[in-house]
Amino acid sequence: MGILIWLLIGAVVGSLAGMIMRESFGLIGNIVVGIVGSAIGGAIFARGDINNSPLTVGTFAVSLLGAIVLLAIVNLLRRGSLT
Repeated sequence: MGILIWLLIGAVVGSLAGMIMRESFGLIGNIVVGIVGSAIGGAIFARGDINNSPLTVGTFAVSLLGAIVLLAIVNLLRRGSLT
């Protein structure tokens, strides 16, 4: 059941981060962005992530911020700007 939660929350987090950063990656891309962003957010903010913490508003926010950071880095590498 845990993997289904990862996929669902990863898709939601990735989709929201994509809307905020005006990017579109499709369902699989959103899942990847959400899960990787969650790990990045957990590492940056040291508050855990969806991979090892219960789902709360705080862990969701950390995951979303991590996904936004990931997309900002991707934009910098790809276009040379954040937007």
